Amino acid sequence: MNAQDTPLDYQECMQNAALAFLERHQAEHLGDLSTLLNRTVSHLVASLNVTESVAIKLTSLAHIELVEISFRQRVDLDYSTDTVVVIKDPIKGLCWSVPVSLIYERILNTPDNVRFRSAIS
Repeated sequence: MNAQDTPLDYQECMQNAALAFLERHQAEHLGDLSTLLNRTVSHLVASLNVTESVAIKLTSLAHIELVEISFRQRVDLDYSTDTVVVIKDPIKGLCWSVPVSLIYERILNTPDNVRFRSAIS
């Protein structure tokens, strides 16, 4: 049995579950990290029967991983245009082409947008 055939250990599986939960629900808690982390701990405890102390530890580790993931994604200026932004994740080898109009519609032009302001005065 080689390393690729070895099943993930319990802690790694539960940390992956915490990371998946954080990724799915982070947009619901943009200004309230503690609520997101508490929900993740509760999810691990209630749904996956993880003890609370282990759930807290795994949620913290998953959050660190989530932060690292967000910093590795970059805009690729060589392939971006005036109307399309290309975002790359070099670790996963993924690339996304996002229309600027969609960024404006879904992020900048929302009624509850208090995070961003015009760069032109």
